[in-house]
Amino acid sequence: MRSDARNDGPSLLLKITAIGGLLFLHLPILFIFLYAFTTEERTYQFPPPGLTTKWFAVAWNRPDIWPPLFLSIKVAAIATVMAMILGTLAAAAMSRARFFGRDQLSLLIILPIALPGVITGMSLRSAFGIMDIPFSTWTIVLGHATFCIVIVYNNAVARMRRLSGGIMEASADLGANSFQTFRYILMPNLGSALLAGGMLAFALSFDEVIVTTFTAGQQSTLPIWMLNELVRPRQRPVTNVVAIVVFAATFVPILIAYYLTRGGSETAGMGK
Repeated sequence: MRSDARNDGPSLLLKITAIGGLLFLHLPILFIFLYAFTTEERTYQFPPPGLTTKWFAVAWNRPDIWPPLFLSIKVAAIATVMAMILGTLAAAAMSRARFFGRDQLSLLIILPIALPGVITGMSLRSAFGIMDIPFSTWTIVLGHATFCIVIVYNNAVARMRRLSGGIMEASADLGANSFQTFRYILMPNLGSALLAGGMLAFALSFDEVIVTTFTAGQQSTLPIWMLNELVRPRQRPVTNVVAIVVFAATFVPILIAYYLTRGGSETAGMGK
């Protein structure tokens, strides 16, 4: 009996600690959802004095929200396409080729996602200034592509390392050219990993703030718009409504990516 009591104690403590950690992480998100329905415009009284859905209509009719939203979608889409192309090519080279400095080059490829966003943003801003490149949508895309490429690269290289090199050799022996091997051999095996990497890249690009701050110039993506609204609030519930949109736009792709790759070890880079 005493032995069972000793074994049950740590298990219960571990459960309580886990629940406490989850509440600490996710309770603020629930408050954002709650105060998107509050009747009060400027206070965060708890419990809310009343609930309403009017702020969703107000957000829909706010003309200053739509340009940042469209810009965020545009930047995330272009950065994702660039990342899927360049990340896949880099993964193919690093997983199949053997050359001096391969490990060091691999470290350089994944370094942008490990560096603080402030360092990446400052470096890009300095580079754009030295090269006299004006700030535009493309400077934001280049900034986001630095870490989106890593997301796709990590997923693709993990999947490629699980493939047998003999598959492509067998394809070549059977008379397939490079394009046919890529289409019929590589893509069916890489499809879910690349799709998961692309979804993760889109989600991370859509809600990126720090790098965007240094590379956007006078433009404003949706997360930058939210940051400005928090500094100079006009209608706080509207900001919470927009936060719900950003949450959905990032959570859904990440959830799909998780289910696509949960059977393997190729979902990488989500820590950004």
